[in-house]
Amino acid sequence: MSQVLSLWRTTSNLPVIGRSVGTRVFSVLFGQKAPYFASIRPRFTVLEPHRAELVIPKRRAVHNHIGTVHAIALCNGLEAAMGALAEASIPSDKRWIPQGMEVRYTAKATSDITCIAETDPEQWSSEALPAAGGEVPVRVRGVRDDGTVVIEGVIRLWVTPKPARTPKPARTS
Repeated sequence: MSQVLSLWRTTSNLPVIGRSVGTRVFSVLFGQKAPYFASIRPRFTVLEPHRAELVIPKRRAVHNHIGTVHAIALCNGLEAAMGALAEASIPSDKRWIPQGMEVRYTAKATSDITCIAETDPEQWSSEALPAAGGEVPVRVRGVRDDGTVVIEGVIRLWVTPKPARTPKPARTS
């Protein structure tokens, strides 16, 4: 299990402080690992292999000139959800890096926005990912409180084998 998924399961199931506080703890820690994501103050609500969801709170710091959630804040939320999904889904012998993002803005983002990233299990299989590497398209969308999709698209990941680790030479004193 990946470190991100392990941290999610630990924090979101803390018996003393409860799920709500635990998921906020995870969200803050995730933002510390990738500081740019902290700018949107994501609140993760779901993290499991092949699916991640987070909420971008609608607040002044993420507004554009017309008072809706800015397009780049939406993309930032989609990328954060995708990154958490990738960490929770990728086989332990692989690594990933984003190749590109294609999105369409479909409605005004006038409320908090739930960012959702999804893949299918077979996309991560050894059959789908050749030994030299392959592409995994992650479906992403942002949804208003009323269920209206405000942004949708695909983030393409390049997935390759992790390089073999070479042992460090022993230190001599």
